[in-house]
Amino acid sequence: MKKLYCAIIAALILALVLLLPVFRRDIRAGSAASIRETVLRAAAQCYAVEGAYPPSLSYLEENYHLVINHRDFIVSYEAFASNLPPDVRVLVRGEAGT
Repeated sequence: MKKLYCAIIAALILALVLLLPVFRRDIRAGSAASIRETVLRAAAQCYAVEGAYPPSLSYLEENYHLVINHRDFIVSYEAFASNLPPDVRVLVRGEAGT
C-alpha cells in the first residue's frame, strides 16, 4: 500500500513539474493583457482630463503614475495623433519574437 501512495505522489510531483512552464506562460500572457488594458485606461484618463491622448508612454509614467515592469515586459506605445487612441502592444521578454 505504501508503494502505491509513493507512486501516486511521485506522479503528481512529475505532473506539476511538467505543467509548471505552461502555468507560468499563461500567467505572463494574462499579465501582458492586464498591462495593455491599464495603459489604455490611463491614456483615456489623460484624454478626459487634458483633451488629448498622451504623446508617449513615459508621459503616462511621469504624470499619471503608471508603473510598468519593464524588466519582464516590452511595451510598444504608438501615438498617431492627439485625438486618436494610441496603439499599445505588450510583449513578454524572453518569449519567442522578443
